[in-house]
Amino acid sequence: MEVAAAILSYGSRVQGWFFIMLGSICFLGFLYAAILPRFLMVPENLVGIAIQSARYYCYLVPLTLPILAVAVYFHWLSMKLFKHA
Repeated sequence: MEVAAAILSYGSRVQGWFFIMLGSICFLGFLYAAILPRFLMVPENLVGIAIQSARYYCYLVPLTLPILAVAVYFHWLSMKLFKHA
């Protein structure tokens, strides 16, 4: 019984570290795509030029908040409907 709990705990710990690392990589990728190209030299490839000339990143954070509010509302609504079904 203790061995199964230790294995489960180890699996949960590995899964937690995996999600932390994945989130860190995604954050650094966003940081590179949204902020750093403005301060770097002009890139020579098409992807770098497209990222550097994009203007929609300034709308990303302000639009995230209302979308998050709608998502939280729909989550709450679905849990209420599930509870009373």
